[in-house]
Amino acid sequence: MKLYNTLTGKKEKFVPLTEGKVKMYSCGPTVYNYIHIGNARPFIVFDTLRRYFEYCGYSVTFVQNFTDIDDKMIARANEEGITVSQLAERFITEYYADADALGIKRASEHPKATENIDAIIDTVEKLVKDGYAYNVDGDVYFSTKSFDDYGKLSNQPLDELEAGVRIDISEKKHDVMDFALWKKQKPGEPAWDSPWGKGRPGWHIECSAMANKYLGATIDIHSGGQDLIFPHHENEIAQSECANGKKFANYWLHNGYININNRKMSKSLGNFFTVREVLGEFSAEVVRFFMLSAHYRSPVNFSKELMEQASAGLERLYNCKDNIEFLKQSAKSGKADKQIEEMLSLHKKAFIESMNDDINTAAAISSLFDIAREANGSVTENDTLETLCLIHDTITELGEVLGILQNERDKSLSDEIEKMINKRQQARKEKNFALADEIRDKLKGQGIILEDTPAGVKWRKE
Repeated sequence: MKLYNTLTGKKEKFVPLTEGKVKMYSCGPTVYNYIHIGNARPFIVFDTLRRYFEYCGYSVTFVQNFTDIDDKMIARANEEGITVSQLAERFITEYYADADALGIKRASEHPKATENIDAIIDTVEKLVKDGYAYNVDGDVYFSTKSFDDYGKLSNQPLDELEAGVRIDISEKKHDVMDFALWKKQKPGEPAWDSPWGKGRPGWHIECSAMANKYLGATIDIHSGGQDLIFPHHENEIAQSECANGKKFANYWLHNGYININNRKMSKSLGNFFTVREVLGEFSAEVVRFFMLSAHYRSPVNFSKELMEQASAGLERLYNCKDNIEFLKQSAKSGKADKQIEEMLSLHKKAFIESMNDDINTAAAISSLFDIAREANGSVTENDTLETLCLIHDTITELGEVLGILQNERDKSLSDEIEKMINKRQQARKEKNFALADEIRDKLKGQGIILEDTPAGVKWRKE
């Protein structure tokens, strides 16, 4: 398996720190609002990577944090007249609702910044003690010039970063590029006791402290959106490697941006969508399928038209499964068809090769379409139960890796609809095709599509 490592700028063979085990850390949401579709992409992509590792037999420890204290959270809590912790708990609950709908598995650990203050303070103390950080009247800053490799993730030397990036400027800092590890309490803000007085953690330090606490000083994979490369992940590397004296992560993975109708998503442009808003129009599985239909490192364009195409594509795969399930009802037991076995083996191999090539989910989905196309073109009511089960199980197995094609479709019909279908069948037997066609058109108008097959009439909901 090869993964594109942002740190080296190339695909590298994945070699875990411990054979058969993977330690992953992925940046989670700041819980002051519903997650937006830009957030959803890394959550879906790196959930899929985790699923694939588990499919390959790895034991995965996956940690995804909740940032439950920061400036935005304090501001919104004040606006609503509630505590920051009340705000956090509300939107953690809302995150789980959206994530569960999108098929995102719960992490092995979902640590919160506010529940790991001791670990954060311990990390900051190490950095101060070893000369990598300094205290100015209760604010503690990391000295970027104390870390020779600062800029290695974004592949820019310190002087270029300083010239090209707008950084929070404070008279307290020794250098414009230095960043806060611990922030002195301001009036009305939540705060914790520390060696530097009451305050709260900076944003970057929480991930370093929690990754070290739950996964160890060195981890296999750290992941997140492309927007986190600098400064967040760059700062994580600096503070982690200075605190622990070891390489922080062996592989850094970052997904590309999402554009809305070919424009950058932005509240000011009025094209900012939460997952909850999108789920009002499209199913969560369609959203997931859409996100995986492009390579994770490529930018993806979100539009209603493209979502409708994704919906139609997913429907084709489900229709193949439905067709197989229909044929299974009357199939007889016997040996599996050798040609079908070979076809499935070939496409399964292609699926695995695609996933091994830097999680190329777009190509993996193409393999699922190949299976569906060949199955639709060759399978008949004469195929054995074993042949049909093999096709169905293969599609389900590979779909589970991607977190799709696992839902049971609604196969129930009202008594009235069933009576109409039976009446049409009787009309066909009596060669009253005009009546049969009339009933068929009425059913279509009610969203029920009929298909006459040698094994009987099939129906699906439009």
